[in-house]
Amino acid sequence: MNRELNIPITKKRTATGGMKKLFFIDKLNSPLGYTLLALLLGIIGMGIATVGIIFGVMAMALFIGVPVVYGIVAYPRFGIVVFLVLGYFIMWFLRIGVNFPLGTLMDGMEALFILSIFINQRKKKDWSMFKGPISVMILVWIAYNLIEVINPTADSKMAWLYTVRTVAIVMFSYFIFSYYITTKKYLEQLIKLWIGLALFAALYAFKQDHIGFFSFEESYLHSNPIIETLFFIGGVWRKFAIFSDPVSFAYNMIMASMLCIGLMSGPVSKKQKLILGFLVVFFLYVMLSSGTRGAYVLLPAGLLLLAILKYSRKVLLWVIIIAALSVGVIYVPTSNPTLYRFQSAFKPSDDASFNVRAINQKKIQPYILSHPMGGALGATGVWGAQFSPGAYLSSFPPDSGYVRVAVELGWLGLLIFCILMFTILYTGINNYYKIRDPALKSYCLGAVLVIFSINIGNYPQEALVQYPSNILFYLVLAIVTVSMRLDKEQNALNGQ
Repeated sequence: MNRELNIPITKKRTATGGMKKLFFIDKLNSPLGYTLLALLLGIIGMGIATVGIIFGVMAMALFIGVPVVYGIVAYPRFGIVVFLVLGYFIMWFLRIGVNFPLGTLMDGMEALFILSIFINQRKKKDWSMFKGPISVMILVWIAYNLIEVINPTADSKMAWLYTVRTVAIVMFSYFIFSYYITTKKYLEQLIKLWIGLALFAALYAFKQDHIGFFSFEESYLHSNPIIETLFFIGGVWRKFAIFSDPVSFAYNMIMASMLCIGLMSGPVSKKQKLILGFLVVFFLYVMLSSGTRGAYVLLPAGLLLLAILKYSRKVLLWVIIIAALSVGVIYVPTSNPTLYRFQSAFKPSDDASFNVRAINQKKIQPYILSHPMGGALGATGVWGAQFSPGAYLSSFPPDSGYVRVAVELGWLGLLIFCILMFTILYTGINNYYKIRDPALKSYCLGAVLVIFSINIGNYPQEALVQYPSNILFYLVLAIVTVSMRLDKEQNALNGQ
């Protein structure tokens, strides 16, 4: 089903096209057109001279922004590509000095997508994207986060406002992806786009590791003593590529690796398998330079699930070989700081930071048990320190996605969140076994591996609140449901 805005081809449209040709080509491609263009440029120049550079920026926003907005609403498949690319580069743009509220821009794009869905509903009503167990649980989770605005223990409404965008509002992207991914070809294009973006990020990190940082990155690293403390460990700078921090970079490399591993199980040629295998190795290699111990354990976890889902002698043999090599790497004596940090990820009791986190979590347990709705969204971390300085939770470092949910949303919120994640994994695994099309089956498998790995990674770190991980996570959720739907449509067409 094509869910673009379909404009019927009529004589009126043909006439309109003729008018556009007459105006834009015949009239403007003339001395009069050149005069109008020169006049327009003169007005912009005078505006910049009088008002300042802001006038030029506003003019550019008008000439570029209006067509982009129209493109998003009228051609949402184009808009989704823009949305994914912008989400992938948003933190890099901010780091190089783009002084623009890009986060608000992403929210605005989501609003435009939702607007386009309602416009489409006028022609053909289809609310199927809001049905199904995953959709229902996502709506419950969003509603619970919105209700948190009236949490009586909240110290700041502004903290809630800033936090709800990346915790709940971004989840509407799941419905957007589910609604507009209507063909197998378009789904494949989005997967290729994701892998291409991941390869760019991996090459960027490779450059940071072997050539060095750009000057604007050096300025960022030395702009705050806290950043130096977090990024410079064991005499080596942790690499972060185009992302906000090393953790986000490492988790994105894991997500791309799991996706490629899933694709390798599909109907691909030997050449394509070699390419996918190389990408997995390269993604994991550059991930080591991030120094993110929480990410190191995600590969074995993902492979364990793979061995369970695709139980066969061949898969089991590969898992045993990789496990044996991993054990050897973990216990081999080394003086390499990167390798030593990798080994420490599998020996948490010897890690001082892990022990500190365990102590903090133990201290906060009584608060969680006595506050069923928690301390409200944004009570901890950056927004807590900014909007509620001096409050009990403002100085608490959650250092974990699950712990943050428990502290800010209470044990009730943690229960809803766990049910949500269980529903997602249960549905994904169920769909994987039901799908008949080998390609769609591999897409679903890759999505399930990503979801499983990131859920484990969400305990030692916060894995679901930073761009682009938050958008990509809801894309893989959509892949779980879309792949099943497309398979059913194919089977229906084939009379199966």
